[in-house]
Amino acid sequence: MDIAKYIDHTILKPTTLISDVEKVCNEAKEYGFAAVCIPPPFVKKAKELLAGSGVKTATVIGFPFGYSAIEAKLAEVVLALVDGADELDIVINLIALKNDDWQYLANEINHLMPVIKEKGKVIKIIIESGILTDEEIIKCCELYGAAGIDYLKTSTGYAEKGASVHAVELFKKHLPQQVQIKASGGIRDYAFAKELVEAGATRLGCSAGVAIVKGERGAEGY
Repeated sequence: MDIAKYIDHTILKPTTLISDVEKVCNEAKEYGFAAVCIPPPFVKKAKELLAGSGVKTATVIGFPFGYSAIEAKLAEVVLALVDGADELDIVINLIALKNDDWQYLANEINHLMPVIKEKGKVIKIIIESGILTDEEIIKCCELYGAAGIDYLKTSTGYAEKGASVHAVELFKKHLPQQVQIKASGGIRDYAFAKELVEAGATRLGCSAGVAIVKGERGAEGY
């Protein structure tokens, strides 16, 4: 399977050190991960560390709760792009969703998408599937699928429930074929990572990337 190529090697804790960022970038290069996902203040540093490696630099917007104003998210997007981010993982406004304000969510994505797409960068939308109903997940698939995002992402890792095979299967069933799926939150071993990929995930956001790759090597006997 070569699980490494699916992994966004992630460190997003609020106490992240420069040494932590250096470590994940070095590991990403060593193991051939798809991207590193780091807090916005470290985008420029990660971009330097990953130069020439083929590993993408990803960061988060409106993280982890998603209830920042659209204008604030837009400012974060612009700064991340200026600093060199290749991929942006944006938390939707879950307050709007839970209050059934889908017009707000449509307005939010319509403000953020053009800025990112103009620069040819990748947009991943985080919906926190673990705290949504199936009906809410399906409505998100319809809204963001129609908007033309690159990935729909399950979770921030900060809610009480992270990625699940059920959510990935629901995404797969209700998203347009061209929209990819990123599973994240609570992916700590190869067995679960493999299940998620088999269910349809094309990216995995996890801080246990090295352990997962070693788990694959053990399972496959190499």
